[in-house]
Amino acid sequence: MLKLTEINEDNWLAFRSLSVGDDQRGFLDSAVGILARGYAYRACRARVLGIAEDGAAVGLALVRDLDEEPACYDLQQFMIDRRFQGRGYGTEALRLILSGLERERKYGCVEVCVRRDDAAALRLYEKLGFVDTGYIDDDAPDCLNLMYTFR
Repeated sequence: MLKLTEINEDNWLAFRSLSVGDDQRGFLDSAVGILARGYAYRACRARVLGIAEDGAAVGLALVRDLDEEPACYDLQQFMIDRRFQGRGYGTEALRLILSGLERERKYGCVEVCVRRDDAAALRLYEKLGFVDTGYIDDDAPDCLNLMYTFR
């Protein structure tokens, strides 16, 4: 059964070794980079979520609070290890993340920035209800800003 788990001193080494395929490396930070970002953004209530199947590390996600307009949850990084891709873990994990954020309900929506040429990620986000906001960030003109709004 897939679960989200808090990264701690007992499990961080298992999550540190996760990686994506060569064709995805330009889209995501490394697992160590995701863990470091969680620390760097701690003032924004950043949290790194481990994604585990029956105790085995399969992925990582980084969510932080974004109080700028539009105030929302910012899904900064989301990765499933290359060995576990294509098995539905990404879809299931993203549903778990969205469900947890909806229960918390500090904000009414979740934003994610996705590179235009990351077709697999775009398909996943759109399948789960994210829509293109039309906003183009001057710092990331090759990305689409997608928004998921809680019902």
